Amino acid sequence: MNAPFSSPAPLTDPFARPITYLRVSVTDRCDFRCVYCMSEHMTFLPKKELLTLEELDRMCSAFIALGVEKLRITGGEPLVRRGIMSFFDAMSRHLDSGALRELTLTTNGSQLERFAGDLAAAGVRRVNISLDTLDEAKFAEITRWGRLSQVLRGIDAAQKAGLRVKINTVALRGVNEDDLPRLTEWCASRDMDLTWIEVMPMGDIGNEDRLGQYWALDDLRRKYEAAYTVTDLAERTGGPAHYVRLEETGQKIGFITPLTHNFCESCNRVRLTCVGELFMCLGQEDRADLRGPLRNHPDSDAPLRAAIRAAIARKPKGHDFDYSRQRLDGQMSRHMSHTGG
Repeated sequence: MNAPFSSPAPLTDPFARPITYLRVSVTDRCDFRCVYCMSEHMTFLPKKELLTLEELDRMCSAFIALGVEKLRITGGEPLVRRGIMSFFDAMSRHLDSGALRELTLTTNGSQLERFAGDLAAAGVRRVNISLDTLDEAKFAEITRWGRLSQVLRGIDAAQKAGLRVKINTVALRGVNEDDLPRLTEWCASRDMDLTWIEVMPMGDIGNEDRLGQYWALDDLRRKYEAAYTVTDLAERTGGPAHYVRLEETGQKIGFITPLTHNFCESCNRVRLTCVGELFMCLGQEDRADLRGPLRNHPDSDAPLRAAIRAAIARKPKGHDFDYSRQRLDGQMSRHMSHTGG
C-alpha cells in the first residue's frame, strides 16, 4: 500500500470548503426503532454487503491520509456491531500519530454501560447520546424497543469513564415539547451540553406523519427566551450546530436547524455508509462508490484516494430539505440509519 499520510494536497470541495470531518456508519442495524428514524419492521442490509472492520480501517485511514482530522462513528447503533471495539482500538493509532485530532461517536446509549471504559481507553473523549425524553413511558413510545433505565446507566458509565457527554434531542411537535424544562435542568445538573435537532425527512417511517412531527427550533428557542436569559455564542465546533448560553445555568444549548436555517455554507463533512458509499451531502441523493476501488485494488490505496477526490469534487453547495408551504420537499428515500446519523 502507499505510505500513510503522503498526500500533498488536502481535500477541498468546489466551493473552497476544506473537508476535514468524516462520519462513518459502521452498521445500519439498531436495537431501537425510533419513530422519526425507522419503521418498526425494518429490512436491513445483508451482512455480506457491509464493509468488514478491516476494510473500514483501510477506508478511514485513506481519508485521514487526505487530511480528515475528525472521525465520528455512527450507525444505526454503532455499538451493536460485533467486534466494533477492535476498530476503535485500530483507529487509536491515528490519534497517537497526531494525524487524527478527534475520534468520537454518536450512540443511543444502550450499550455504553458495557463499552464506555473501553472507548475511553481507545482515545475517545466525547460521545453524543441521543435522548428525546426523560419520561419512561414516552421514551418507550418514541424508541418502540428502548428502555430508558438502560440508557441512563450508560450515561452514568460514560461519565464515570471520563467521557464528555452531549445529549442530542430530536424536537418532535406534540411529543416532547413539554420535556424542554426537565431535560434542560437535568443536563445542567450533570454538566452535559444539550443540542436540539429538527426532524429531517429521511426514509419511509411507516404510518408516522413526518410533517406532523416537525417542530421548528425558532419556536423552541422562544420557549428558552421566555424562561432564561439567552446569549448567542460565536463558537463553532466543526459541526452544524449553533450555540447559545443560558445565563442562569451557565450551560450551552445547541440548535441544529437544517430546515429553518441551513448550515451548508460552512459544511466540512461527508458521510460514509457501512457498504462503502460516500454521500457528499446528507440532503442529496448523489453518492460515490468507494467499495469498488477499495476491493478491486487490495495492494494499493491510490485508486481509492483518487475516487475520494473525485467524489469531493462533486460535493454540492447545499441540501434540498424544505418544510415550507406545509408540504414535505426534498425527502430522501434512504433512512438516516443507512447514511449515518
